Amino acid sequence: MDSYRNQARVAGVLYLIATAAIVASGPLVGSTDSLGFLTDAAADEGQVMAGTLLQLAWVLSVMFIPVVLYPTLKLQSETGALGFFSLRFTEALLSVAYVLIQLAMLSLSKEFVGGSGVLSDFEATGTALLEARDWAFALGAGFAFNLSALLLNYLLYRSRLVPRWLSAWGFLGAALWMVMWFPQVYDVELGVLEVSFLPIAVQEMVFAVYLLVRGFDTKALGELTTPPTHHGEPTAVACSTRCDDHPEDPDR
Repeated sequence: MDSYRNQARVAGVLYLIATAAIVASGPLVGSTDSLGFLTDAAADEGQVMAGTLLQLAWVLSVMFIPVVLYPTLKLQSETGALGFFSLRFTEALLSVAYVLIQLAMLSLSKEFVGGSGVLSDFEATGTALLEARDWAFALGAGFAFNLSALLLNYLLYRSRLVPRWLSAWGFLGAALWMVMWFPQVYDVELGVLEVSFLPIAVQEMVFAVYLLVRGFDTKALGELTTPPTHHGEPTAVACSTRCDDHPEDPDR
């Protein structure tokens, strides 16, 4: 049981690092959020690089969360655990693309400020990079993340590894943000509805702290790790008993 408790603690730390890193990076890379990055990013090069390093910490945390949780989740469903692993790894790969595109934007800004090239070419390339970065984030930290959160909290709810109110909160929060995600893909302004991400964001922090403080429920782990029984006895023992009581008779 100690190994599962340690896995829970590590997962809790990774969740906290991922959230803290992506939130802290926001103000530092703000100059890359519009086409104005062509002039602004180069001027804020130090900030953008610092924000990018924080985003790399976010990416690595996201990448290792499913690795740490897989051994526990597969006790409930190996298929579900593999699904969660695949979705979060997809999120991590798209997030790597997001960071790399951001670095390309910084390089383009430095060239633009340097005065080499044609303005229209810079603007066309800048627009393409900005769109590609936004799509990488939307599909990774948006779509893949939401699907993984839905699957994770479904598995947690079924297994009772954490209190059901916590996993239900996560499932409903992810479902709400998924519904709100689709209009944004079509550039629909949500206005005040943009706060729809808060339920799943807060739930992840509560989940992380719960894993650090309490870990997975030991009773639920015991039920998941107990081998199947036959009439109250372990299957292997029951079979051995039957075989001793009724040896095979080749003449029968």
